[in-house]
Amino acid sequence: MTLTIPFDNSYARLPEAFHVRLEPARVAAPKLIAFNAGLAAELGIGGTEDPLLAAIFAGNTLPEGAEPLAQIYAGHQFGGFSPQLGDGRALLLGEVVDKAGVRRDIQLKGSGPTPFSRRGDGRAALGPVLREYLLSEAMHALGVPSTRALAAVRSGEDVYRETILPGAVFTRVAASHIRVGTFQLFASRQQYPELHQLFEYTRDRHYPEAKTPGEMLAAVCQRQAELVAHWMSLGFIHGVMNTDNCTLSGETIDYGPCAFMDQYHPDTVYSSIDQHGRYAYQAQADIIVWNMAQLATAMVPLVQDQEAAVAEFTEIINAMPNLIRGAWLTRFGFKLGIAAPAPEDARLIADLLHLMQAGGSDFTNTFRALAAGSARDEIADRGAYDPWHARWQERIAGDAGAAPRMRAANPAFIPRNHRVEQAIAAAMSGDESLFHHLGAVLARPYDDQPEAEDLRRPPLPGEVVRATFCGT
Repeated sequence: MTLTIPFDNSYARLPEAFHVRLEPARVAAPKLIAFNAGLAAELGIGGTEDPLLAAIFAGNTLPEGAEPLAQIYAGHQFGGFSPQLGDGRALLLGEVVDKAGVRRDIQLKGSGPTPFSRRGDGRAALGPVLREYLLSEAMHALGVPSTRALAAVRSGEDVYRETILPGAVFTRVAASHIRVGTFQLFASRQQYPELHQLFEYTRDRHYPEAKTPGEMLAAVCQRQAELVAHWMSLGFIHGVMNTDNCTLSGETIDYGPCAFMDQYHPDTVYSSIDQHGRYAYQAQADIIVWNMAQLATAMVPLVQDQEAAVAEFTEIINAMPNLIRGAWLTRFGFKLGIAAPAPEDARLIADLLHLMQAGGSDFTNTFRALAAGSARDEIADRGAYDPWHARWQERIAGDAGAAPRMRAANPAFIPRNHRVEQAIAAAMSGDESLFHHLGAVLARPYDDQPEAEDLRRPPLPGEVVRATFCGT
């Protein structure tokens, strides 16, 4: 049965300034590692028993209706502006309108060089492909807006980084791949007709209720505020919040050096390329405001009265920290079982976090233990914990919904760094069973799953992952 994807490729219909058309480079011996049949069904993809599935999602065989292209964009990378970036190892195959009526991109990553590869080979190593598959699907299961994993395929070829590694190709699904850097590209080049066209396209696709650039900017800021607060409530650190990794749709994208914290500390950094902690856990709330300020700057030329636009956009950006604080309070309030958190609850939350930081408590397990009544066991200074516990109990007294609320907000399972690395190491040696087992457990993060209890365990001293790496 032939694979069928109901493509409707609106981005391909935009002018040449937005993209470059080219086909994926073939690989030697594609072999399917994983295929997300549930997601395929959502997308309306048929014929998923096609024996050419591996060849299709490796880029060797193009499905009917695909119009592969590399998107062009710019971006700030660690604060420095790069006037041209673009898809250096990815191709947008096309778009589908899924069964819920939502338009979604299907993109190959590791599909070969493009005009934006910057001397790279355009390929992906197996490790980063498996990492993005696990992390993006885990984030989706946790309820976080995220790109999704449709397929992972071994290429049968080696890629050359610091060492020789097995290659692979990843298929990513996204609400779109429009980035802050896409707006920055046209603004920096003073390509104002294209900037207007990008605004109209983005508005129609993601914010049809927005009538003006200011209204769309405010809506993007709201989504990003909620997204980062959601990340922080789960101990997630993106690791590389460059403006080219910041989507207009409000989805988490680009799972390179990202990680979930084990021991809680607000200054935690995992990314090997984040030498100064620009994208540390606690810094994410400030950086997303900075990123939205770059978007606002790029959108000013969309308004005829630019002085008025600057005033309006500045007000929107200045309001964003309060949006983040409100979303953060709501998320962490739920983690403590509080249905309608009030501003004064911020102190209750902060005091628990301070106890966790002082004793090196595990972030995920401590919050999960609150609902189970065993959080005291997770805190080193139990004498300090007991009065906090009394305050907390007084706050949620009489609320029968507190315990189920906590269970719904505090996962039992996250993709712990050491487990992800163990799954990758096993797959590099030819054993993909741990990858599949971990993926199955992470698909149900809020269930207890006693048979998988070991995957809740924080790393032993010899298992601690201190640095994560970009997937290029």
